[in-house]
Amino acid sequence: MKRHLLVLIGVLLSLTIVLSSCQKKTETTAAEGKKASFHIGVVTGTVSQSEDDLRGAEELIRRYGKASEGGMIQHITYPDNFMEQQETTITQMVALADDPLMKAVVVNQSVPGTAEAFKRIREKRPDILLLAGEPHEDPLVIEAVADLAINSDFISRGYTIIWAAKQMGAKTFVHISFPRHMSYESLGLRRQIMEEACKDLGLKFVFETAPDPLSDVGQAGAQQFILEKTPQWIQKYGKETAFFCTNDAHTEPLLKQLLAYGGMFVEADLPSPLMGYPGALGIDLSAEAGNFPAILKKVEEAVVAKGGAGRFGTWAYSYGFTVTAGLGEFAKRVIEGTAQKDDTKALYDSFAVFTPGAKWNGGNYIDANTGVRAKNHLLVYMDTYIFGKGYLPTTEQKVPEKYYNIKFQKQ
Repeated sequence: MKRHLLVLIGVLLSLTIVLSSCQKKTETTAAEGKKASFHIGVVTGTVSQSEDDLRGAEELIRRYGKASEGGMIQHITYPDNFMEQQETTITQMVALADDPLMKAVVVNQSVPGTAEAFKRIREKRPDILLLAGEPHEDPLVIEAVADLAINSDFISRGYTIIWAAKQMGAKTFVHISFPRHMSYESLGLRRQIMEEACKDLGLKFVFETAPDPLSDVGQAGAQQFILEKTPQWIQKYGKETAFFCTNDAHTEPLLKQLLAYGGMFVEADLPSPLMGYPGALGIDLSAEAGNFPAILKKVEEAVVAKGGAGRFGTWAYSYGFTVTAGLGEFAKRVIEGTAQKDDTKALYDSFAVFTPGAKWNGGNYIDANTGVRAKNHLLVYMDTYIFGKGYLPTTEQKVPEKYYNIKFQKQ
């Protein structure tokens, strides 16, 4: 009896092992069947330097999975101090090309070194699609190596931000930056256009210098400077002054003090309801994560409660988030053959996945020195949303031709 029982137990154990083995094999086969046939590398800054850009990468991972887990997206971040660690940044980007399944690399923001990284990737893997979001390097440099470059429209916005400030009632416009940013054509030329637009539209233009967060004072020192100086600037220039800064790290302390002491703010350098506002207002948006209409509503309520109705603005959707996610979506469509890399409509359709209902405008970059229109470099922008008032028809404004002919004068 015992012998028969032991035999039965042995048979049952064997059967269990076989069934378990079959089940695991079936699960493995199923998992393998779901593995992405190609990978897209996505490179962004960290949370401390460019949170919205990084959240766009997380959205792509949510939709299409991590490459390390059988999905499509391989996300890496470059160092916060990318200017001093440029070779590290380049090496990280180029390493993506070692993956035989890698078919596209998306970088946002495309910090200095991106062009060199793209050049090296192109030499190793000419089949990889290279997309540059918000390049920091000169247009001609990035255009020579990228399949497509996207900037916020620094030419049109040089005019439309001043136009919007005037609609809000501003008498003075204060532009805050530092030498490194002013050496970039996209940022330096926009500053020149803003100054010219102020003359034409009747605002006083003022340039104020603040510490570079990548300098010895670091991000904390640069932010402390803004906290201390903003009340003095408001006292000096008056409350009917619109302020603008070119650095993400400066935005939160600037907004915090403008909300406390007066002053106005049209939109951030890379606009988003998440750019600076949550920290400046002390609000938690974790429950609204990824839901931009809900985020906009909550931020708006907080701004209005602080007395900022009609005095503070943004874009309804995050530019940084949209460029990362939108370029990733566009890369996927190009690789899958449902879009061409020079198809502007397909690009806007990819952006629209993440910005339902928003109005975009823009066009190809035109070099002011040569008059040549770049086929692979687009400048884009969205309508400005004023808290407590609603949208300004920014994208409907006709930007005078003269602003497209202003030549960049490197500082």
